[in-house]
Amino acid sequence: MPVKAVCVLRGEKIKGTINLCQEKPDGECCITGSVEGLSEGKHGFHIHEFGDYTNGCTSAGGHFNPFKKNHGGPSDAERHVGDLGNIEADSKGVAKVDIKDSLVKLSGEHSVIGRSIVVHEGVDDLGKGGHEDSLTTGHAGGRLGCAVIGISK
Repeated sequence: MPVKAVCVLRGEKIKGTINLCQEKPDGECCITGSVEGLSEGKHGFHIHEFGDYTNGCTSAGGHFNPFKKNHGGPSDAERHVGDLGNIEADSKGVAKVDIKDSLVKLSGEHSVIGRSIVVHEGVDDLGKGGHEDSLTTGHAGGRLGCAVIGISK
């Protein structure tokens, strides 16, 4: 039986809905939806540790990283579970999300349900930018919006 989850993103300028679905416990997780209100171009898109917004998106903690790896791109062997790379907004500020990921799980010990999705101001350099924070955050900048990943029907 598939497990489904949803994230309703809200920020000062952005909004969006992200759906997650995993058909089998050991299968890929499909992450789809859209985000609007972005500046044109690429924006870091990650799953963060906590579904806590007591201090806005900063309370979401760092990238979800249960295996204590360095930050990387979604196709890299060395990456956080939460490293989903970038979403790209068009000239109208809308980014379509269509990701299939083998590390993100909706059940089991490392489930992302109850954690959060965060959209960043800047481009995620996928750990290859040489900045002081490239191997931890991808140098993606501030947090534009966030949402808790919740179970859905």
